[in-house]
Amino acid sequence: MYWMYALIALSILVLYYFQDGSQTREVDWTDFEKTAMAGEVEKIVVFSETGIAEGYLTEKGAKALKFDTSLGNGEMKIKTIIPSSDKIQEKIDTWNASLAGSGKPQIKVTYEKNGDLMKFVWNFGPILLFLVLMFYMSRKMSSGPGAGGGIFNVGKSKATVFDKNNGTNVTFKDVAGLAEAKVEIEEIVEFLKNPQKYTELGAKIPKGALLVGPPGTGKTLLAKAVAGEANVPFLSMSGSDFVEMFVGVGAARVRDLFKQAKDKAPCIVFIDEIDAVGRARGKNPNMGSNDERENTLNQLLTAMDGFQTNNGVICLAATNRADILDKALLRPGRFDRQIYVDLPELTDRIEIFNVHLRNLKVNAKLDVEQLARQTQGFSGADIANVCNEAALIAARENKDSVDWNDFMHAIDRIVGGLEKKSRIITDEEKLAIATHEAGHATITWMTQYGNPLVKVTIVPRGRALGAAWYAPEERQIIPTQALLDTICGLLGGRAAEEVFLGQVGTGASDDLEKCTKIARSIVQVYGMSDKLPNLNYNDSTGQDMGFVRPYSEQTALVIDQEVKRIVNEQYERAKEILRKYAAQHNRIRDMLVEREVIYHDDVEEILGKRQWKSRTDEIMELSAADAKRLESSSSSDNKTKDETPKTAPSLSGPKIADEDDDDAGTPPPFEK
Repeated sequence: MYWMYALIALSILVLYYFQDGSQTREVDWTDFEKTAMAGEVEKIVVFSETGIAEGYLTEKGAKALKFDTSLGNGEMKIKTIIPSSDKIQEKIDTWNASLAGSGKPQIKVTYEKNGDLMKFVWNFGPILLFLVLMFYMSRKMSSGPGAGGGIFNVGKSKATVFDKNNGTNVTFKDVAGLAEAKVEIEEIVEFLKNPQKYTELGAKIPKGALLVGPPGTGKTLLAKAVAGEANVPFLSMSGSDFVEMFVGVGAARVRDLFKQAKDKAPCIVFIDEIDAVGRARGKNPNMGSNDERENTLNQLLTAMDGFQTNNGVICLAATNRADILDKALLRPGRFDRQIYVDLPELTDRIEIFNVHLRNLKVNAKLDVEQLARQTQGFSGADIANVCNEAALIAARENKDSVDWNDFMHAIDRIVGGLEKKSRIITDEEKLAIATHEAGHATITWMTQYGNPLVKVTIVPRGRALGAAWYAPEERQIIPTQALLDTICGLLGGRAAEEVFLGQVGTGASDDLEKCTKIARSIVQVYGMSDKLPNLNYNDSTGQDMGFVRPYSEQTALVIDQEVKRIVNEQYERAKEILRKYAAQHNRIRDMLVEREVIYHDDVEEILGKRQWKSRTDEIMELSAADAKRLESSSSSDNKTKDETPKTAPSLSGPKIADEDDDDAGTPPPFEK
């Protein structure tokens, strides 16, 4: 933009230079002599080589010759051809002699050479300089960085091209977990490598695939793996790269992108963060004004599947906001597949840890499976951050390798924030915090669906004065009792303060917010309330934008009453459990005050072994048992060398049938 400012400033200077009010009029020698003898010329410039004389008029002379004096203070001149250059000085002396007798000022005379050349340079030099500068800037802007660099290439796409000579080093081996997503992505790559395998059966490859999932789960990493695996050109571009400050640039870049793709077909086009241009039309807050993003989206829809076909061009896109995308963008023929890239499960996290630990010098006794259990709900990016933070912590303490404690400190740092060693806490506050956290630990341990405890700490981190760390269960279906147990566990801290201290503090504000949201979801979203059963008042599309409630005032009152009832019932339940196990709670509290951090084994020593088995443990046992059966089956096949095809046992655990299925398999673990 500095070049644009320079152009504007130069234009203003040129206009100012040429609009200075100067005026020149050609006259014959007789009129020139008459004006000079009348004393209306104050200076004469004689160009001896060209035989031209210029007379600079006085104000009186300008008015006498009817010059326009309203244009400014510029010079007003008359120009003539000299009859004889040799006698011009004699003529001027004669004029000055006659003017001396009349009392008028004398005429000043100057002689110059090359008048026309100097005048040409003086008059047209700025114009030539301006044209040269324009040419230089056009060359400079046209050769800007990137494929579409420069203001004169603003309509060109900024796609980064990866091919055989310029590819990425990422392959599918570098993508841990995501087994289901990799199957569908690998199929697209396989079609590009071996299309005859599919076309012989009459199959058509999907024209597009949309990668959907939370941030950090590996959507862009999958696209990089496709670029590294496919032996075809790969064009990568971000959704925000389409929209520019100029009107129509977005649509022009879409056209240029697909033109490049057609020229390089077969190829893959990848658009990262497509929600930047794919937002549903008619829902933008511009109130009917022209929206450049909608124009870009319309062009994108036409380019992907319009009147002209894109044979050999496959579109990949990634977003974590699939709910706001336009429906026309998601229809078959544009994005035929939506590949969900969810947060990694326990087995996936083990694989991801193994990938990131390859480059770390870790302790040989490090338990990777236990690390994966401690990081439930972490994305692939979070796990990479944990590994890096652990290495930094180990290096800070001058260790030879990264051990278990470094990883625990890294997880605490990422989830809870920095440890506040400088925060001053009195003995009374320390006792209140320990009572609160011991209440959480006791309630969670004594409820069926409480999450397995990892550790309890009263060391301040971030904004929290203490915390109880859990390994949340990975449930696909959450029963009502599990939600109630979660609320009860959240209220355990406040309940412990009331039971054992006789008063409550402000430290439970975050717990109250969470349990209120869960209770409201029980009533409004899941339809689990006794008074409002099987009703869902949640708008998952977001079309009402919170302005309209889909229920009456009477229903709103019932919802509030039910939420209050659920929370109060679980609060009383928490107090009842704490009174029953008061002695154990107090031992946990005293241990916290003494050590500040206690772990799972310490709590198990006080409260005893939990009577409910962790669902995560059951899934791991089932997966290990199935893997062992698969291994024994394959070994027996190798011994008998039987060519009859056999069906391999499933590695996904027991069958969970629908409720109306007569051949129902093993029920889910929480129903046992």
